[in-house]
Amino acid sequence: MNSFGFEYPYLLLLIPFFIICFLKCKAKESAIIFPHLNILKKAGSKKRFLLDFLKLTSVFLLVVALAMPIKIDKSVEIKNYGYDIALAIDASGSMKERGFDPSNPLMDKFNVVKTLIKDFIKKRENDNISLVVFGSFAYTASPLTFNKKVLKKIVDYLNIGIAGQKTAIFDAIAQGVSLLKKGDAKSKILILLTDGIDTASQIPLDVVLRMAKKYNIKIYTIGIGSKRDINMFLLNKIAKESGGKFYFAKNANDLKKVYEDINRLEKSKIRGKDFVKKEQLYPYVLFLSIMFLLFYIYLYGRRGV
Repeated sequence: MNSFGFEYPYLLLLIPFFIICFLKCKAKESAIIFPHLNILKKAGSKKRFLLDFLKLTSVFLLVVALAMPIKIDKSVEIKNYGYDIALAIDASGSMKERGFDPSNPLMDKFNVVKTLIKDFIKKRENDNISLVVFGSFAYTASPLTFNKKVLKKIVDYLNIGIAGQKTAIFDAIAQGVSLLKKGDAKSKILILLTDGIDTASQIPLDVVLRMAKKYNIKIYTIGIGSKRDINMFLLNKIAKESGGKFYFAKNANDLKKVYEDINRLEKSKIRGKDFVKKEQLYPYVLFLSIMFLLFYIYLYGRRGV
């Protein structure tokens, strides 16, 4: 999106002073006695108007040039760097279990996870992130976006059971892949977090793995809570076959370390940050000012001819 501005806009305040000076500070010239003055005025009025116009325009453009006009392009992005990330969060009924965070035993697992995910989102400021929530079914809570403030607000509004009480892990992976395949980044990762086993998916495991491989998407799987409640073999298989990694987090401290490890492994370069491209316009304005001034000097020199 293009817009216009000035590097030194305060210099434009000089324009009113020049106008006042032009109106009040008339140059005194030697008097000429002419018997038919009205005829002379008519002959010179048009030329005087043109001279005044050229002089004022030249001064006006000169002041504008001094104010350094610029064209600002805010639509330019750095491409082909960084990551497209899909966060898949388990919101099934089992996530209401408490005691996952030793420092806050009354907080349920889901709210602990929400806090850590928001912190992870904050650290990935140069990445394009989407959000998938799953329970009995999987749905897109947010498409790929750079707007981290909005994304964190969406996380705040999520609740346990919002997608049903069961667990559809494979459907969540498929939903994440469908979001990531639309992204432009060369590096794409899906981070799936669950505290249970798949009990509700409609899409088979081999299908979602083929989808992930087709679009070169790494899957990081995270099992939280108790080992007896998750299928560690399955989560490890998903991660290994997609080029990702499997993690197990017994408590909140472990989970925090997991996200920190993923953040280190998949460190992003600067990508997608809007930057302001400025084009200096003052040479064109200054050129016009000089042209008007030269034309003024030419006509002023010929006024007696």
